Amino acid sequence: MPTRTDAGAAGGALRIVHVYDGDYPTPDVRTEKVSRALTDAGHEVHIVARNRAWQATREERSEGVVHRMHPWRWIGQRVDAALGFPAFASPRWISLLASTISAVRPHVILARDLPLCPAAIWVGRWFGVPVVFDMAENYPAMMRDIWDVGRQGPFDWLLRNPTAVAAVERYCIGSVDHIIVVIEESATRLIQLGANEEDISIVRNTPLLSRVPPLVDRAGRAADAPLELVYLGLIELPRGIAELLEAVALLRNEGGPRPVRCTLIGSGRDELLLRARAHELGLGEAARFLGFIPYQDALPILARADVGVVPHRASEAWNTTIPNKLFDYMAAGLPVITSDAVPAARIVRESSAGEVFQSANSRDLAAAIMRLFDNEVRLARGQVGRRAVVERYNWANDAAELVRTVEFVAHRGAKTTRADSQTQEQQDVPTKIWRATSRSP
Repeated sequence: MPTRTDAGAAGGALRIVHVYDGDYPTPDVRTEKVSRALTDAGHEVHIVARNRAWQATREERSEGVVHRMHPWRWIGQRVDAALGFPAFASPRWISLLASTISAVRPHVILARDLPLCPAAIWVGRWFGVPVVFDMAENYPAMMRDIWDVGRQGPFDWLLRNPTAVAAVERYCIGSVDHIIVVIEESATRLIQLGANEEDISIVRNTPLLSRVPPLVDRAGRAADAPLELVYLGLIELPRGIAELLEAVALLRNEGGPRPVRCTLIGSGRDELLLRARAHELGLGEAARFLGFIPYQDALPILARADVGVVPHRASEAWNTTIPNKLFDYMAAGLPVITSDAVPAARIVRESSAGEVFQSANSRDLAAAIMRLFDNEVRLARGQVGRRAVVERYNWANDAAELVRTVEFVAHRGAKTTRADSQTQEQQDVPTKIWRATSRSP
């Protein structure tokens, strides 16, 4: 039976395997922040990642050592990428995790989001390593959003079916040693699903203060200058971008004290559809689609706007998670307009950082935009929002909670122990893992 050393359990440096289902480095800001926070705390981080670009299978970076999937060059890059998809029971991912954990002998496995959590659980149980599930989003509800707007593709029917995904999530909730969520509403949902409150920690999607761009001087802007709105994130229908475009069109067509323009930073499965919608509405330069821009390059663009918009539809998905962009807007001193999706609306109201509109209601969104036409009002809302980030909603606070959580789980150890170790010692790793796979839901 494989064993790990317990030096970290006595208060020393831990070895942590951070499982990420995409390529690394990544545009996913949270994955990099989490790894760096643990490394900065003196721990040794190993990031297990996909490898569609056929990069080096091992790379040492400041935030951790990256262990990438070995490419199968003989089948070509496109087929190799498809076979590296992070399916719940992927033998290729299970093998990669097992070989990495065997070499690293970690004290904790940290699984980023749902797709690879089952594999992390199975391999973690075999090696006797506790597993922490970093649940950055309500994955089943996000899949349901895609299906509800009819935007699922052929691949989604097999691997992103909302019913199957929900069953996998329930299995993971009951099998991991600890769960990290990004907002209180997510913790409440998990408790309702049967999770123990003491096994849940909140680590929000907050910004690093060191990366916050300098404040732009907006005090001298002309009262009749165009109002610049900005949206940062995936370009998808459930995120309310169609309503945002329609609100801009309403203000443009009905006239008002000043013109309104909107800049959208990001890409996504519905980008072409929404570009076409902007064209149908005759928005022209009033709606600028910039496509994907790396996060650090996007922040200065965002900072030059007047108002940040979080137009997400108030579905179960957005009622139980919080988008990074909310805190990015606030950190840049922008007032925020958000839909009434529960967590974002709660934070904006509590901090007085902006306006809340009725989800999926473009006319109510237009009215919220009009309430921020006044420069002084925007400045006041932006200032209190930035103060809330500096004092509370920042990564220094959340990183401290992350480190405390991972250290606690490592010192406590895995809650699932193996019986009949003599028999298990006679089994090799692949055999045991395949038995675990056959028991998956």
